[in-house]
This record gives sequence, structure tokens and C-alpha cells, in this order.
Amino acid sequence: MDKIFYITTPIYYVNASPHIGHAYTTIVADVMARYYRMNGCQTFFLTGTDEHGDKIAEAAAKAGITPKEYTDQISAQFRALWPELSVTNDYFIRTTDENHVKTVTAILQKVYDQGDIYFGSYEGYYCVGCERFYMEKELVDGKCPDHQTAPEFRKESNYFFKMSKYQDWLVQYIQDNPDFIRPERYRNEALAFLREPLEDLCISRPKTRLTWGISLPFDDNYVTYVWFDALINYITGIGYPDTDLFRSFWPVSQHLIAKDILKPHGIYWPTMLKAIGLEPYHHLNVHGYWNVEQSKMSKSIGNVVKPLDLKDKYGLDSFRYFLLRDMVFGLDSSFSEEGFVQRVNSDLANDLGNLVSRVISMSMKFCGGRVPPPSAPEAIDQALMETAARVIHEARVSFEELAFHKTLMSIWELISAGNKYIVEQEPWGLAKDPAKNERLSVILYNLLEALRTIAVLITPFMPGTGEKILRQLGIENTDNQNYASIEKWWGLTSGSVLKPGETLFPRIEFKKETATAATQKTQNDIPPVKPEITYDDFEKVDLRVAMILKAEAVPKSNKLLKLLIDMGTEERTIVAGISKAYKPEELPGKKVVIVANLAPAKLMGIESHGMILAADSADTLTVLSFDREPETGGRVR
Repeated sequence: MDKIFYITTPIYYVNASPHIGHAYTTIVADVMARYYRMNGCQTFFLTGTDEHGDKIAEAAAKAGITPKEYTDQISAQFRALWPELSVTNDYFIRTTDENHVKTVTAILQKVYDQGDIYFGSYEGYYCVGCERFYMEKELVDGKCPDHQTAPEFRKESNYFFKMSKYQDWLVQYIQDNPDFIRPERYRNEALAFLREPLEDLCISRPKTRLTWGISLPFDDNYVTYVWFDALINYITGIGYPDTDLFRSFWPVSQHLIAKDILKPHGIYWPTMLKAIGLEPYHHLNVHGYWNVEQSKMSKSIGNVVKPLDLKDKYGLDSFRYFLLRDMVFGLDSSFSEEGFVQRVNSDLANDLGNLVSRVISMSMKFCGGRVPPPSAPEAIDQALMETAARVIHEARVSFEELAFHKTLMSIWELISAGNKYIVEQEPWGLAKDPAKNERLSVILYNLLEALRTIAVLITPFMPGTGEKILRQLGIENTDNQNYASIEKWWGLTSGSVLKPGETLFPRIEFKKETATAATQKTQNDIPPVKPEITYDDFEKVDLRVAMILKAEAVPKSNKLLKLLIDMGTEERTIVAGISKAYKPEELPGKKVVIVANLAPAKLMGIESHGMILAADSADTLTVLSFDREPETGGRVR
């Protein structure tokens, strides 16, 4: 692995507010930056806003303000959004920044002086949305393929960059460097562009129709075409041409873009770099679209999902996890809020949150709230350790191949292995026999160590969650927990004090009805309050804290689970109708509220002695739990 890493997002066009597509690209870049930092790499992460061109002038005019006032407003929205999403960029660049304007001007003059820019005339179909000319054959039913609008036919005199001069060189370069553009489908797409003769690039717009841009240094009657301006940000942001920052980071530069801007980044930009005497970037990493109802998510079409709405409603780490888990990098993915909630409940609440809760809870109860000493592992312990080692390796390989969903799938194998290990080893049973205390300590130490490994592995994706788990493990200096620290098992300090925290991911109830429908509930939707009782009546009900030891499905029933519970002084069997809301493997170690003095009854031939309390809402059940660790058998008042 290189010890220097440079990642850029596109600089986002400020003709409208940020949406989930911008959030995805930037969070991917942040995950990559965090990962490489945690691997000891010197890292630089650049993002920013693209602020010149026709669309900006048009949007500002509609708003009744100047382009500068408009760009200041929208750029500020992007800048403010990234800290809200835990994005750790090192620099935020604007193409209206003085240093960027100066760099663009110098490059234009250099390319003009060496004869690679000339004056000529051009006519063609111009899409204001794309800010580019289209050949007739590129149109779909006479419309722009991205914006689905008919372009204007324009004939203008402008300045042109001799892009065609570098076509053969670029074809050879892409063929000689197979991972220059990745995934491979986009490398092939770029080569398909290059099978046709490459036209020279129009790099100016006359001030008679557009003044909002960087003036050409050799002709003040024209401004620079937005793409010749915007792409240069990637070198401006690291101090081109003569800083140590630029010399260190440019050779390892990686751009991260969506597939709709492949041509400018995969064709225009490499030829521009060649013309100014720079080696091309190291990698161009291209991802697909987020679709909503089968259409590309786009501010132009208007079917956008706002990232802060999801973050505020469901939590930041849930949002980050969903984006990286549900999109295969390079392919399109469909967004639905219901799918989002299902993913959070399944992976985060049931799997990860349940594992953390069970392990910390049992360690508090059985080990006095401290990390027990490690000991020689048995074969089943060794299997858990081997799973962790394999997951660490697989996660690293898939991450560096941009298969982020596979990285998370690998990590979840370790989470599943931890939950399975608990079920197989039954720590609550060992705790009843003082002669088995040493074995109990070994099991809980291994589970705590697995949690530490999981916490480090998920930190680039879910930084808040990773830190919370580490703090529950008694690790305060979380920055020391990096990828090197998890290569060796037994990294926890015996005797360290554990610090239980709140539930990481409470289950979410998803309501399909619209807001309008939700205001039209009838008396039948919500059960009426039952007749009043006295305090003496309520005192007859004995509510107790119990811990679930085992859970299994009841044969021939689609809703009942048979539970073995610990009452503190005795064990009981309870049959509960919660199988549609909980899987059996999710429940062991969970503390619940039961009615302890309910007369026994037979359900499906099984004697049930007690009742578990759960909230009934919509079509699901939520078992009552606690915001801090209660004593098993304690009264609920």
C-alpha cells in the first residue's frame, strides 16, 4: 500500500442545493480517506464547488441576485453539509477562489503560447444543462440524453483546444494502464468514445452572451468554458505548480466521480494534463446513479432525496452504512425509504446492536464490568479468531478494489460469528457453575476482542458507532485503534473498566402511509384506553426483569417462540408471540420485562409461566427493554 493517498470528489455544480447523490460521492471519498489514514497513510481529501457557467448565471437571474451572491449562498450549503455527515475533507475549494482563477489563467496562457489553442467557428446543438455542444448522433430523439430537453442550435466563433492532437496518446495510455479508469466497464466506455475521431474542444464562450466566468488571458472578449476551468481545481487544491504538497500528492491522485461526467474526466482532463506537461492522475473511480422510481436521482428532474432529512430521521451512521452497503460501486442502485429501514433493522439493530448489547451486558454481570484476562483458546475459540483474521484480510482486499459492499459483508460475517459463538457457548449457563469461571472469562474475553476488531473495521464507514463501541470497551484514546492494532489478537488490556452505553440502533417502525393518511386515523386504528383500575389492582401485577437464555421456534406456529428465561432466582419457560418481529438467535442475552405472577397456561402443548411485555404498533411488536443495565429479577415499578 502506498503511504500517500490523495482523493478528490467532483466539485459540485451550485445551480441547486445538495442531494443524496452528492452525499454518496462525498461519503465514499470520506470512507476512503479515513481508511487510508487508519492504515498510516499521509492523506489529502479535496472537495468543493464549481461556480461558473451558463446554468449559474441562469439560476441567479431567476433568483433576482448576482451570480456571486447566488454562488456564495449555494456553496455555503455544501460546505455546511459535510461536517453534518462527518466528512473529513482537508480543503474545500471554490472555482471563484482567487488562487484558482490565477491557476486557470496561467494554464490557459501556457497552452495558448505553445500553439494548442486556436480561434475558429463552430455550430452544433448546445445543451445549457450540460453546458456543452452535442453532435446530432449523440442526441436521443432529438433531446439531450441526460436532461431530456431539446438543445439549442448555435453557431459561434470561439477558441478551441487541440484535443484531437492527443487522441492516439490517450488511447495508448488507457490500454497500457488497465486500472487507470475503473471499474472496467467505464474504461471500455472511454475507449468507445475514442474509436471515433476526437473533435477539438471549444473552451470559450463569448461575453456577448455570458460574462460569468474566468476571462481568457489572451482575449478579454471571452470567458473560459466551465469544464476547462473546473477540472483544474484538482491541481489548484494541492498547490500547483511548485509546492511540496503538489509534488507529494499528485503522483497518487485519485478522482471519484459519477458516470455522467466520465467524458470530461476520462477524455478532456487527461489531454489537458498532457498539454501542460503533467502525468495523468493515478485512478479515475466511477460510480453509478442512485435511482428513485426507476429514474436517475437528479436536481434537474426534481426527484431528489435530501441527505439531512434521512440523517436527522434515522441517524448519521445508519445513513452512511446504507449508502455504502446497498450500492455496488460502479452500478446503479435504487433508493427506497422502506428498504433503508429494513437494512437498518436487519443489519444494525438485529446483528451489530444486538451483539454489542449482549456482550457488554454479560461482561458487566459476569466479569464485574472489567475485561477478563485472556487464556489459551480451545478449538472453538480458535475458529472465532481465525474468522476474524480472514475477515480482516478480505475486508482489506475488497476495500482496495472499491467493493465497499463486500467489505461490509465480510465484517458482518464476524458479527454473525460472534452471535453464533454466544448461542453455542451459553455464557449464562457457565456463570452458574463457579468451577467454570475460567472458561467463562475466556469466552467473554474473545467476544470483547471480536467487538474491538469489528469497531475498528467499521470506523471508516460509521465513525460514531466505531467510537461508541471502543469507549464501551474502556478504550478512550480511540485514535490508537487502527488497522495495525487489530492484526494481533489480545489487544485489550485485562482489567480495563467497561462502560455500558445506550442502545446503538433501536429498531425502527416504518409507516407506509403518507402524512395525509396518517392524520386520518380512526378510533379503530388505535385501541381505546381500558376502564380505570385502582392502585391496589395494579399492585397485584408482579413485573420483573428477566434475561432470555434460549429461544427457539415453536413447531407448527408462525408467530410463537419458546423462551427459557432467567428470573434471577429461577429459570422458566415462556411462550411469546413475537416470532414475526424477532429471530430466535437475536434474543439470548436480552433483558426484558415479564409478568411474573401470571398463572401458567398451555400454548401449543407447551406450559408457559409468565408473559413478556411488548409494544403493539402497526404490524409489528417491540419488546420492552432498558436504557441502562438492570438487575436480573428486579421489580419493575
